[in-house]
Amino acid sequence: MSPDVGREDAGGYVPAADGSPGRFQVVPAAYVLLRRGDEVLLQRRQNTGYMDGHWAAAAAGHVEQGESVLAAARREAREELGIEVATTDLEPLTVMHRTRPDGGPVEQRVDFFFRCRTWSGEPVIEEREKAADLRWFALSDLPGPLVPHEAVVLDALARGVVPPVTTYGFEAPEDT
Repeated sequence: MSPDVGREDAGGYVPAADGSPGRFQVVPAAYVLLRRGDEVLLQRRQNTGYMDGHWAAAAAGHVEQGESVLAAARREAREELGIEVATTDLEPLTVMHRTRPDGGPVEQRVDFFFRCRTWSGEPVIEEREKAADLRWFALSDLPGPLVPHEAVVLDALARGVVPPVTTYGFEAPEDT
């Protein structure tokens, strides 16, 4: 068996034992949108190398190997905000399949957005090197700039119509 079998190549594919490209891989992430009445808690990113200076979900991050998306959401809330969230308090909001405009396969993502109205503890910035600010904003008065794909979800939330599945970065919508 080749030492590269099971290892992702630069194109996002994991080679099969027969040398074929194998199955396409996507990167999963969990986003927790804390809600307080008509407000949402956002953080301003810094020193991450991605969308620094933009406002984003207060708790979000990649799902780690062997971790469920629910466990990832709870972990991110604890690591980034110092709060505890029960799995039963994570309300599925939408799943977003996204890519970059250049369509590189390694850039394929699946983002799971959760709404959370109940938690234990007071949200604070736990990772000061990655977050410059943390504030509550009315959905009708969001700050700018927002991370673009998150802005799509926040806008839908403000309008009160969040589809169960959304796409971002693809040339044309599928089956409109």
